[in-house]
Amino acid sequence: MDLRGCGQSARPADGYDIPTQADDVAALCHELGVEKPVIVGHSLGGMIGVELAARHPALPRAIVAVDPGPLAMLPESRAVFEAFIAALEGPDSAAARRAYIDGMFLPSDDLERRRWITETMCSVPLEFALPVLRGVVEWDGVAALKLGVAPLLVLLSETGGSNDPARLLELRSKNIQFGVTVGAGHFIQLEVPDQVTPMIDRFVRTLA
Repeated sequence: MDLRGCGQSARPADGYDIPTQADDVAALCHELGVEKPVIVGHSLGGMIGVELAARHPALPRAIVAVDPGPLAMLPESRAVFEAFIAALEGPDSAAARRAYIDGMFLPSDDLERRRWITETMCSVPLEFALPVLRGVVEWDGVAALKLGVAPLLVLLSETGGSNDPARLLELRSKNIQFGVTVGAGHFIQLEVPDQVTPMIDRFVRTLA
């Protein structure tokens, strides 16, 4: 699904915080009559999936967070996001956005795929991208992790991003598994699907 403000979805003036976007996913499942789905979300989508499991515990069969944003925000990660928000509010917002996205790739990544991902992400109007980023900074991922009971698979790139498995295990020791890909940047589902898809498949097969 396209999140609000993205693609062909509506672009309301508000509601770009993670809890509201989790409610959007729940509403779509209800509208379509989808019961006990395995929710797979990349980056922000992974954070939304964790929040969905906390807010709507009866809905998901499981959550797969594909290289999610910080699930338990540390001060250094918060500082990075706040600096990015400030840069987007400045006179060189377009350059700041492209530079930030460029940092998500490994130097060896396919150039055409990099171009397509960058253009797609930059197509989201700044008036919607900014409140999404503010919602990331404000989100209480720790509470969501502790409240969620659905099985959770966290797939990480080799750099680990902002998520330390040991710290996440301290917050939630049950029903959480991890997988790490090799040779890919942030967009692991596109860069190394031969690694990501089998891990998701194996995880789903283990669900009761």
